Amino acid sequence: MSERTVGGSRADLVADTALALLAERGMRGLTHRAVDETAGLPQGSTSNLARTRQALLELAVRRLADREARVLALEEMPDPRGGIDSLADGLALATHRALTRGRELTLARYELALEATRRPELRAYFDATGARFRDQLTALVTAMGSTDPARHVLSLVAWADGLMFSCVAGSYSAEAPNLEEVRAGLRELLDGMFGR
Repeated sequence: MSERTVGGSRADLVADTALALLAERGMRGLTHRAVDETAGLPQGSTSNLARTRQALLELAVRRLADREARVLALEEMPDPRGGIDSLADGLALATHRALTRGRELTLARYELALEATRRPELRAYFDATGARFRDQLTALVTAMGSTDPARHVLSLVAWADGLMFSCVAGSYSAEAPNLEEVRAGLRELLDGMFGR
């Protein structure tokens, strides 16, 4: 955990540890005690910071959104004036990073997403924190001339999420596609959307 939390707060350490536990052990392995033990914190530290399970999950979701934004490098998303090639390059890079160096975060995100289907209060929180990427993608496809931005964003997100799930937790988990393969798939999808 220390690599992720160098110079960070105790809340960051607890959240990073929670995400690592979710990726490694699943939702059942995430307890306040397990976070304390894994992070090397005195017993009760996590409970002092996040009293309830809901509070611990919200802390993990908030940290997940911050860390995924860095992995996906939202600030590196292309200028829409660069056209489809530029968009395909940016989205392929973000998706490939989630499959490789962000694999642990992707696993944790799927654990949290599934838990959110059973906890309406977590669903609202999860959806709100995840909106930043979706909103940015909507702005990009709109600027590129999408005739139906909401539908196009749903298609792009569904494609990327399907690829990530298959390659991180599904039947293709043994080997992630390389960056060029991800880009080729995205380019085909974008060509269909924009009628190229």
